[in-house]
Amino acid sequence: MSSTKTKPLKSLRSASEVIEYLKRSGGAGVTEVANELSLPKSTAHVYLTSLEEIGYAVNRDGTYHIGMRFLDIGENARSEQLIYQVGREEVDRLAEETGELASMMIPEHGRGVYLYRKRGAQAMPMKSHIGKHVDLHCRASGKAILSKLPTDRVDEIIDETGLVAHTERTITDRDELVRELETVSRQGYAVNDGEVRKGLRCIGAPVTRDGEVVGALSVSGPVGRIHDERFEEEIPEMVKNAANIVEITVSYS
Repeated sequence: MSSTKTKPLKSLRSASEVIEYLKRSGGAGVTEVANELSLPKSTAHVYLTSLEEIGYAVNRDGTYHIGMRFLDIGENARSEQLIYQVGREEVDRLAEETGELASMMIPEHGRGVYLYRKRGAQAMPMKSHIGKHVDLHCRASGKAILSKLPTDRVDEIIDETGLVAHTERTITDRDELVRELETVSRQGYAVNDGEVRKGLRCIGAPVTRDGEVVGALSVSGPVGRIHDERFEEEIPEMVKNAANIVEITVSYS
């Protein structure tokens, strides 16, 4: 690659790192950004003021924050997803009928992205917001998605993201995860039994289109309410049925 092509690419990467840091930190000044990203202070200032000029950052008394333009872009990105267009009603129905938190997830770059979530009457507060990228291996929707991917792609994802332990129940062994995915494939749904948060359970089922996985639906709640038959039969059937309805609609849209 020529130097003329490399420089814009490097600048784009640096700008994206500035944006990511503003997101993580909740806002930062020029000096902090320069120190954290090992940039000259003058360069950090140029990136921040340039982002401000085009609406991707706002300056509040010398502290730069993510601009609301990202909200508009994010909503457009979400609205373009067919599964979102046709699947929201089923997520709403799952939340209403179970009283718990119902979610829609899609795969992107080896991770899962929450596209839509709906709280039922008894649902716990959401820890993962819309648009957040999360690990697949420890979540019911994530395992449902992985179960529909080719083995070599699953291996690539594991190599790229690792098998991070979120609790003592998280699967961190590759062979154990493969066996789990085989079970998911056979039964048509996946479970997360305290693998992300202790005491929280989740059931997820995949949605495919023309043989390719496009996402998954799930229901999550505390072990005190999701147990016995409700955990082993009732909610799994509800989630699978909802995913099947979305799958049929997506396939014929």
